[in-house]
Amino acid sequence: MSLLLLQLFNGLSLSSILLLIALGLAITFGLMNLINMAHSEFIMIGAYMAYTIQQLFQKLLPPSTFGYYFAVSLLVAFAVAFLIGWLLETTLIRHLYGRPLDSLLATWGVSLVLQQLARSVFGAPNVAVTAPAWLDGGLALSADLTLPYKRLFIIALVIVCIIIIYLYLYHTRGVQAVMQNRGMAACLGISTRRVDALGLAFGSGMAGIAGCALTLLGPIGPSIGTYYIVDAFMVVVLGGIGKIVGTVAGALGIGIFNTAFEYTTSASLGKVIVFTLIMAFLQWKPSRTLD
Repeated sequence: MSLLLLQLFNGLSLSSILLLIALGLAITFGLMNLINMAHSEFIMIGAYMAYTIQQLFQKLLPPSTFGYYFAVSLLVAFAVAFLIGWLLETTLIRHLYGRPLDSLLATWGVSLVLQQLARSVFGAPNVAVTAPAWLDGGLALSADLTLPYKRLFIIALVIVCIIIIYLYLYHTRGVQAVMQNRGMAACLGISTRRVDALGLAFGSGMAGIAGCALTLLGPIGPSIGTYYIVDAFMVVVLGGIGKIVGTVAGALGIGIFNTAFEYTTSASLGKVIVFTLIMAFLQWKPSRTLD
């Protein structure tokens, strides 16, 4: 029973990470119909912001304040990724609406530029981020079952982010109107360009928070976002574009099944089985969403 519960928790932990990354994509897909290939680099930006804030706390502030650095890192990661996302939309993507292949190529080029910039600033080797002391250890449920505080914190962070995105999508003036009928929203006086800019910036900020959370799980490098971005795209497509409930369901399904298949087979074969099941589901119900 302890082993079963541990595997279930591992699946839930993987689902929370995928969901945290996919939330920003869900906003971009649902609001702008944009495939943002640079989304993985906003994850990288958030991760390096955590590393930078950690270095500043260690060098400039007393050791007693180190435990607060991660909370500051989350805010800084969101703010920096938000700003860069807003600049990307206003300077480049805004001029490529209605040209999906051009926007796809442009955002892919931006991702390469950001990766090279990170290598120039921080170096190509991976760097480590030390978790604050209050995230060390775990919650012991039995002699054989301990749930790490780091992963429990990520799950709690995902719940908070889901609430924030729900409020943004369903209680922000103009967002729902633009998602449902962009032309009619523009005729009613809603600035669709402003909604698009804020949508991409907000989605980028969520990716920054995801990158910051990933630093709790291991070393980070310029390509950290590329390890998760394919699975995040699958979550969004499987759950239904712009559907928060569907995105949550898609992340839970992929995370739990992926963990189960990897445990019973191998890491590579488990991922192949998950990909096959997703393709079969999309062929069977191509217009169905999980919400």
